[in-house]
Amino acid sequence: MAITQPTSHSLPFDDPPEPVASLNEIALDEALDTLDPLRHLRTGSSNFAGDDEGTVIVPSQPRSILGETIRLTFPVDSPLVSISLKIDASHGCGGIAWPAGEVLSNYIAFRGIGYLQGKKIVEVGSGTGLVGLVAGALGGTVWITDQAPLLGIMQQNVTLNNLQSCVSVRELNWGETLPSDMPTPELILAADCVYFEPAFPLLVQTLSEMAVSGSTEILFCYKKRRKADKRFFAMLKKKFSWEEVEDDPNREIYNREAISLLTLTKRP
Repeated sequence: MAITQPTSHSLPFDDPPEPVASLNEIALDEALDTLDPLRHLRTGSSNFAGDDEGTVIVPSQPRSILGETIRLTFPVDSPLVSISLKIDASHGCGGIAWPAGEVLSNYIAFRGIGYLQGKKIVEVGSGTGLVGLVAGALGGTVWITDQAPLLGIMQQNVTLNNLQSCVSVRELNWGETLPSDMPTPELILAADCVYFEPAFPLLVQTLSEMAVSGSTEILFCYKKRRKADKRFFAMLKKKFSWEEVEDDPNREIYNREAISLLTLTKRP
């Protein structure tokens, strides 16, 4: 008697089988990865390019960014500060200039020297250090912070702009103990820090430990990319309240790009 094998039926949500790559394809991928470490996060590169809403995690770049220096001025319409910025994608996502960082830099420059003069300021998730460099150039005493792989490029940018007297570089891993030689800030700056879901509670913890209820001002600029961002703000709501900055003349422009600039207030 013939035995009939059961037919396998694919469920609608089953993943299709992945093709097996040849050795030549693997070698090519490795060579391209060396030239452009972020290429898999760009539009059309692979399934990693988008997220659950089909948006792009890393902005499209015309070519690999390795050891370049750019010059940025703020505010854009009436330059007050000019920053030379070394960018290098080999350091990871933090080694390039992100749109929310430019929005926040432009806003604090718009507020002018009187807004930051003499203030103790900490930037978290600094990356290249752009926002903190602008704050230092405007008279603040600034600590720019990030993980160890980015400390070198941050220090290079401090030196490149002759800001060693007012901008210091510190390693700060979210969720860990704050540097002992870093004072309680009067102003905390954060731009494009909402991108990696496992780090959400760690970022909230660090902001909460750094801020003092009723006295610490926090400027928080971010670009909405994924539905998961809502989970970050659900966590943030337990420790902070917030409102959108309304006095920025460029607000309508960057809002169209899904970028928001908020002021956070620590709850008592």
